[in-house]
Amino acid sequence: MIITSDDNSGIHELKQFLCQYFEMKDLGSLSYLPGLKVSSISDVYSLTQAKYASDLLTRAGLTDCKIADSPLEPNIKLHPTDGKLLPDATLYRQLVGSLIYFTATRPHIAYAVYLVSQFMSAPRSIHHADVLCILRYMKGTLFHGLHFSSHSYLTLKVYFDADWAGTPTDCRSTIGFPFLLGDSLISWRSKKQTTVARSSTEAEYRVNQH
Repeated sequence: MIITSDDNSGIHELKQFLCQYFEMKDLGSLSYLPGLKVSSISDVYSLTQAKYASDLLTRAGLTDCKIADSPLEPNIKLHPTDGKLLPDATLYRQLVGSLIYFTATRPHIAYAVYLVSQFMSAPRSIHHADVLCILRYMKGTLFHGLHFSSHSYLTLKVYFDADWAGTPTDCRSTIGFPFLLGDSLISWRSKKQTTVARSSTEAEYRVNQH
């Protein structure tokens, strides 16, 4: 359990209350969660997943691989019939599932992970190669993460974008939007629209409805 507040006495009272009903151990200041490291320098908190990424590269057999400059090729279109069907999809599903968790601190790969996650039921060799490309990009950005400053101004900003009919199989558009509180990224998402947009303008307009 993680308890956060600027009220130290309130945190102490809450822990005392919980200890009356549960057997608990106070681990002190937050430094590590499963697969996620929390560090602080001055008034800036950082969330990174370097060890989680390293373990994932080892599982995929990419410890000594070359680094990729981007998660996927620009404007890539993935089809469900590309390449040969994988004889065993277990590793593919494990890697994609781990990548989904990895987007907790890497919003810039959310779109790429979303693309490869669409083929979990019947992945093919091309899709597997794309997953490996994302992992090779991770290797070059092991220590990237999210940073939150206590001095960031409290202004909420949101940006959004959408392609038009970017999915070849159903012609639906994919949208993406990040929310920032000051300079800190606090929420983001990449998803396919539920309807088919008849123009790029309509695709952009429908982003506001999400």
